[in-house]
Amino acid sequence: MNLDKLNWAILEELQKNARASFSEIGRKVGLTSPAVAERVKKMEDSGVISSYKVNLSHQKTGYQLRAVITLRAFTGRLKAFLETVKSFKEVINCYRITGNENIIMEVVLHDQVHLEKLIDRLITYGETRTHIILSNVIEDAPIKQRMGEF
Repeated sequence: MNLDKLNWAILEELQKNARASFSEIGRKVGLTSPAVAERVKKMEDSGVISSYKVNLSHQKTGYQLRAVITLRAFTGRLKAFLETVKSFKEVINCYRITGNENIIMEVVLHDQVHLEKLIDRLITYGETRTHIILSNVIEDAPIKQRMGEF
């Protein structure tokens, strides 16, 4: 699907607030509510918009600690890890990456004891490195039209 400036403007508004009404978005981008609805439907049908999600405050749900953990899998353990990691409730993002490590995960935990228990489970699959997240510098930055200009 070819995304024009209006589609990009609609996407930016949806990334800010996916619950915004079509009329609210239309006022901001200069379109009528039905025109916005039609464009959104086309972007959903083409797969440009794949889902709408709720972003939880992990801190307010009792998960006070966030960390990034990398894993360098032991020989022959990567496949088993890729299957098992899906059951780890603490892991909110997991990526297979290039470089010295095979995996990078973002995790949410109650406290340091919870982190220790998770690391104990992970080290059966490989060598880990843990980085505690202090703050989020860019909060869910929207993808903007300029992404296509690189």
